[in-house]
Amino acid sequence: MIDATKALLSELIGFETVSADSNLEMIACLAGRLEDCGAKVEAMIDPTGKKANLFATLGPERDGGIVLSGHTDVVPVTDQDWHSDPFVMEERDGRLYGRGSCDMKGFIAAAVTMAPKFAAQVAERPLHFAFTYDEETGCVGAGHLVQVLKERGLKPRMALIGEPTSMRIIEGHKGCHEYTTRFHGLEGHGSAPDLGVNAVEYAVRYVSRLLALKDQLRGLAPSDSRFDPPWTTVNVGAFQGGSVHNVIAPKAEVAWEMRPVQASDADFVKQHLQAYCRDELLPLMRAVYPDAKIDTEVVGEVVGLVPEDSNEARRLLMDLTGANSTELVPFGTEAGLFQSMGMDVVVCGPGDIAQAHKANEFVSLAQLEACLGVLDGLAGKLAEL
Repeated sequence: MIDATKALLSELIGFETVSADSNLEMIACLAGRLEDCGAKVEAMIDPTGKKANLFATLGPERDGGIVLSGHTDVVPVTDQDWHSDPFVMEERDGRLYGRGSCDMKGFIAAAVTMAPKFAAQVAERPLHFAFTYDEETGCVGAGHLVQVLKERGLKPRMALIGEPTSMRIIEGHKGCHEYTTRFHGLEGHGSAPDLGVNAVEYAVRYVSRLLALKDQLRGLAPSDSRFDPPWTTVNVGAFQGGSVHNVIAPKAEVAWEMRPVQASDADFVKQHLQAYCRDELLPLMRAVYPDAKIDTEVVGEVVGLVPEDSNEARRLLMDLTGANSTELVPFGTEAGLFQSMGMDVVVCGPGDIAQAHKANEFVSLAQLEACLGVLDGLAGKLAEL
């Protein structure tokens, strides 16, 4: 199986599915392979017509069963120092290098390679494949997929999200909320600051308030939080505005995120920032320029994966891997969206998250073989699900 998985992974890496680009060729490739195994396959096209989710089913079309899920998009390679072509898989020293090898085309290749065996073993409950678009830009595709499945009333029992965890079982992670806040002021000469509205200055005040909230969030951490760190975090990722030293900047932009431990923390931050803009910043800006604005774009609000006392997927993966413990992680995945449908969900896949998004990304052959072993074990249990 490892040779077939390597061959498919090489093909998948060759599809340059950076989030800004189309993933349709990769979706067509996977759809063809799954159709050859007897799966019922559907491509769910996004509103632009340039991207799609793939949802495929082996076995009866009914509730229950398990979903194997992964995202098809990858992050850009721009300005990264790759030692080989990032979109041509290269094998060196027991590692398979290429963009997406770890995050997360390795898992997709393994799952699809196992499809013929799944088809032979599936029984009373279905096995689904869910391959999504735009995970890296806010889990947009998974949100689309979950909404469609909810509208159809389809209720799988479990989901395995194959993000790179070094095959450790992850039963919980924080949410990931990403925003871009834009400030629209009034341009002018730097010698007459009172005649303009400096968007950069107001953006700085906004960031200062955001950082103050960041400090307050430490005190809101639940006493029993198992996350590291245990509180909701905030990060200011980018700040842009202005042009030269003697011009009052008419525009500024702040890209920021928070990773909530609990939904109430996200509400706390958003409500405070909204009140700060409405009651303090905007009145000052509009006293000079009535058309001044502050707009916040929601890039994505991905729900976290909440650890549950009862989790059938956790039990199944512990049995398949032989693990006697599970973990929580700070990074986000699509898992919480599947959990919102009432599924029991875990995250477990080949590769180390430390390799994701970096130059010379790789997945080791040992990790792929471990993944194939778990999926082979799953095939043997499909009749019991």
